[in-house]
Amino acid sequence: METPNISSSSFLWYFIRFLVLVCLILCSLETCFTLEERDVKSHLGLEYSHTVQVKSLLPATTCSPSTEGHDKKASVLKVVHKHGPCSHFYQSHKENAPTHTEILEQDQARVNSIHSRRNPKKAIDRRGQRQWDGITVPALSGSTVGAGNYIVTVGLGTPKKQLSLTFDTGSHLTWTQCRPCVRPCYKQVDPIFDPSVSSSYANVSCKSMECSKLKSGTGYAPSCATSTCVYAAAYGDGSISVGFFAKETITLTSTDVFNGFLFGCGEINQGLFRGSAGLLGLGRDSISFVEQTAAKYGRFFSYCLPSTSSSTGFLSFGKEKGRRASKGVKYTPLATLPQKEYSSLYGINLVGITVGGRKLPISTSVFKTSGTIIDSGTVITRLPPQAYSALRDVFQQGMKSYPRAPAISILDTCYDFSSYETVNIPKIAFSFMGGLTLDLDGTGIIYPVTASQACLAFSANKNDSDIAVFGNVQQMKLEVVYDVAKGKLGFASGGCL
Repeated sequence: METPNISSSSFLWYFIRFLVLVCLILCSLETCFTLEERDVKSHLGLEYSHTVQVKSLLPATTCSPSTEGHDKKASVLKVVHKHGPCSHFYQSHKENAPTHTEILEQDQARVNSIHSRRNPKKAIDRRGQRQWDGITVPALSGSTVGAGNYIVTVGLGTPKKQLSLTFDTGSHLTWTQCRPCVRPCYKQVDPIFDPSVSSSYANVSCKSMECSKLKSGTGYAPSCATSTCVYAAAYGDGSISVGFFAKETITLTSTDVFNGFLFGCGEINQGLFRGSAGLLGLGRDSISFVEQTAAKYGRFFSYCLPSTSSSTGFLSFGKEKGRRASKGVKYTPLATLPQKEYSSLYGINLVGITVGGRKLPISTSVFKTSGTIIDSGTVITRLPPQAYSALRDVFQQGMKSYPRAPAISILDTCYDFSSYETVNIPKIAFSFMGGLTLDLDGTGIIYPVTASQACLAFSANKNDSDIAVFGNVQQMKLEVVYDVAKGKLGFASGGCL
C-alpha cells in the first residue's frame, strides 16, 4: 500500500482548520457555561443579593486608611471613627468605648429628640430648669449628641491648637471645651482650648447681631454675663454645653483659614461626648460652619463614612479643583419639609424601597406623611412603621437559610453568621424624587454586633407621622454630596473603603 503524499503546505492548511474548529467548540462551551451560570444565579436569586465576607463586616484591630477620595489639593479633612484604631485616642479610651447597646440607646435618644421638635412642650425634662452660676439652662430636648461616632481634626486659635470634633449635619453651633472650666470638664484627649493664649480670640457682645442668631441655631435665647453673649446647648440625652459665644480663627488646611469664625467656648460641659473636644455644626442655620464659610465653599460639601471603625473616610468642602464627586454622582432635590421645626435640617423625598429585586407595596403617601431627613449623626435608619414592616418581612424571607440570633435594643432582626465565611444578603435600594435609585452597599444593610449577632440595620418609628431618618450606617462607603446652594443632595458609589 502506498503512503499518501501530503505536502507541508497541505498539512499546515489542515492544522489551521483543526485549530479553528477547536476554538469554535471551546467558545461555544464557554458561552453555554456562562449562560448556565447566569441562569443558576438568576434562579437562586443571587443577582438580587450581595455576597459578603463575614470578616469584612467586622472592624480590624489595626488601621487601614482609605486611599479613595483624598485630593491633597482640595479642602479635605480625614474622617475617623472615634472608637477605632485610626483614632488618635483609641488606645487611651479603648476601655471606655460604649457597648453596642449603649450606642443604640443613645441613637434612640437622638431620634426621640428630633421627633420632639414637633411638640416641644412634651420634651421638657421633669427636672425643669437648671442653674449654672446664675445662667438658666432649660432642660429642653431640642437635639441630642447621640453616638457621635465620626470625628475630624481642625485647628483653632492663633497659634492654632488641633482639636478633634464630632461633625454633625443635624447641629448648627460649633463649640469646644474651654479653660477655665466652671464645672469639671469631661475628659478629652486633646488639650482643652485656652482662649487666653490665643491672639485672635474675641468675645461677642450681648447687644450684637451675632448674639441674636443663637436662638435659631441652638433653640435657646442667649444670656448675658456682664456684656458678653452666653450660649447654651442642651441635648436630649442630658448632655450640655454652656459658655461664651466668641469669634476665633479656625484652620482646616494651610490655605483654608477663616478669621472671625463664630463658635461656642464652653466652660460648662457635661455628658456623653466621650473624648472628642466638641462639635462641628454642619446644619443649615446661619451660625453653622456651612453658612459661615459660604463665601469660599459656596455651601457645598461632601463626606464619606468608612465601612468599619478600622478604616478612614473624608469630609471635603467646595466643589472646585476637580473633586472626585463630579464623577458618577446622582442627585435628588433637597426637600422643603412642611414641618417648620425641621426647616434647618436636610430634607429628602423618599418615594420607594426595593428589597431583593421586589419593590415593596408601600404607598407614596406613607413617605409624604412622615417626611424624611438625612443625618450624619443618627446611626440606624428610621422608617414609618408600615414601611419598616414591609422591608423586614421581605428581608426575612430572603434570609431563611441563616440561623436567627437574639434581638438587641432597637434592632429586632438578627442572624448568626459565625459558621459562615460568606453570606448572601438581599439587596436593598432606596428610590428618591428625581429618578435617583440608591443601591445600598452590603455594609449599609447589616449592623454587626459580632459575627454571631448581625442585625438588619433599620428600625421603625413609633408612629407613621414621625419623620423618617436616613442614618449613617446606610451612608457608609458612599460619597454623600450636599450642594446646598443649588438645593440638591447627591450620592456617588465607592467614595471610600
